[in-house]
Amino acid sequence: MKLWCRPKVEGRGNVPHAGAAILVSNHLSVADSFFMPLQMPRRVTFLAKREYFTGKGIKGRLKKYFFSGVGQVPIDRSSGAAAQAALDTGIRLLREGKLLGIYPEGTRSPDGRLYKGKTGVARMALEAEVPVIPIAMIGTDRVNPLGSKMWRPYRIRIRVGEPLDFSRYEGLAGDRFVERSITDEIMYALMELSGQEYVDVYATKAKDDLAEHGRVVTKRTQVDSDRVPQSRAG
Repeated sequence: MKLWCRPKVEGRGNVPHAGAAILVSNHLSVADSFFMPLQMPRRVTFLAKREYFTGKGIKGRLKKYFFSGVGQVPIDRSSGAAAQAALDTGIRLLREGKLLGIYPEGTRSPDGRLYKGKTGVARMALEAEVPVIPIAMIGTDRVNPLGSKMWRPYRIRIRVGEPLDFSRYEGLAGDRFVERSITDEIMYALMELSGQEYVDVYATKAKDDLAEHGRVVTKRTQVDSDRVPQSRAG
C-alpha cells in the first residue's frame, strides 16, 4: 500500500501514545478503512457492520478473518435497540483505553462532499470522557472510486488535527442540543482539514435522493471561518 499510493501523513503526533480517544474521519471510499488505521501509531478499533463477519463460503471466512485481525468489532445496525448496543460497545472499548475509529457521516459520501454528522460520536465522547481527534482522508476516492473494484495508483494524504476537548460539557450526555453542537464542531474541524464542501443533510438521505431522482437534493450551509455549522436538532 505504501508503494502503490505513497501516503503522506501530517500531524501523526496528535494521536496519543497511550489512553483512549476517538478518531473521527471523513469517509470517501472503502480504502479509508485500510490506509487510516495502518498509518496510525497504535491499533485502531472500528465498529463494523455485522455483515462483514457473517458471509458464507471461502470469501466469507476470509473477510471474517481479515476484519477480526485488523481489530474491527461486529455490531448490528438494524434497529434502535441495536444502535444503543453499538453505542454501549463503543463506550466499553474507550473505557478499556482503546483508540476507536468512527465515520460520523455514517456512510461513504456519494459525491465527495462532507455530510451532516450523526450524534453518536458526541454521546460516546461525553460518556467515556475522551478527546476526539479529527482526521481528513484526501485522495482515497481517486484510489478507490465509489463502485469500483480495482484500486488505482494515486498519492493520498492523511491530515490529523489537534484533539478536540469537550470536557466543558461534562455531565450533559443525553442532551440532544449539546450532542448536536459537539457533532457540528467535529464536522467543522473535518471540513477545515479536508477542504470539502459541507452539506447540512445526512449522507444516507443524499444517497436515497440520488437513487430516486438521479441527483442529490441538498441544503447547503454557508460557513463562516469563526462559526461552527449549525443545524436543527432532532
